[in-house]
Amino acid sequence: MKTKTFSIVAASALALAAAGVLPAAAQNMPAKIDQIGLMVQDMSNPFFAAMETGAKDAAAEIGATLNTQDAQLDLANQNTQIDAFIQQGVDLIVISAVDQAGIAPAIERAKAAGVIVMAVDTPAVGADAVFMTDAVQAGEVSCTYLFEQMGGKGEVLLVDGTPIQTIIDRITGCNNVAVNFPDIKIVGQQASRNDRASGMSVTTDMLTAHPDVTGIFGMNDPSALGAVLAVEQAGKSAQIKVTGVDGSPEAVQELNREGSPFIGSSTQNPGEMVRQAVKTAVAMTEGTMPTETTVLIPSVLVSRDNVAEYPGW
Repeated sequence: MKTKTFSIVAASALALAAAGVLPAAAQNMPAKIDQIGLMVQDMSNPFFAAMETGAKDAAAEIGATLNTQDAQLDLANQNTQIDAFIQQGVDLIVISAVDQAGIAPAIERAKAAGVIVMAVDTPAVGADAVFMTDAVQAGEVSCTYLFEQMGGKGEVLLVDGTPIQTIIDRITGCNNVAVNFPDIKIVGQQASRNDRASGMSVTTDMLTAHPDVTGIFGMNDPSALGAVLAVEQAGKSAQIKVTGVDGSPEAVQELNREGSPFIGSSTQNPGEMVRQAVKTAVAMTEGTMPTETTVLIPSVLVSRDNVAEYPGW
């Protein structure tokens, strides 16, 4: 885990605030974190369930209450949820934004009301800081392993997702390493809704158009596992290898399933994202402003070779 230091002492922060040097959000700070509002994109995704578990642990550690809201991948829902949190008087909002730019006005309203706002998993414009997996690295790790296991040659499909920065970055990472494999050809790319059902659907469509594919990268584990279902239904389990991103419990189960086309996943740590976000918010209430506003958590590969040692979520 990358360690981030916070170097402005409380007295300095107070002096800067008095002089009007710190931004408004730093001057309009809750004295203590008593209420936390967690906003997730889609609770049907196990990633966000693990994020809530981390939030519960972090809230319990500081004696705060936690209210979790599910956006169901809808920006309008997140706008409404932020306004409700403002009315409830929460001290900290931790958000995994559905739309990083579209949520900006609502975040500004929260900060104007004295709420600390921390983004997790993907950036959110106006948030005080963001804690996320190094998503470019995650795409690079997963696709490097996939291409190597394909013997450095063959046709590949990319199962993309909703257009948020963290997903865009994973696809970028995959494309980055593809240039190192001149005999790898990316022949298809379609966007899922980040879940297993749509991952299966778009993969089925792409396999119809590209029957000779031997590798598939899913930008998260649910979409990758949906691709696995499509591969198996097409009778191509022996032909195609699949990798994902998350290191989820479902991915671990699939790696342990005999005969599965799924061979690896680059990890995330959703609980740790929230724990770091809460810790930083507490430091802010004590006068210590973050010197790093983007904290990237490294990603590593979990495969059949090391899954027994992987601690998981």
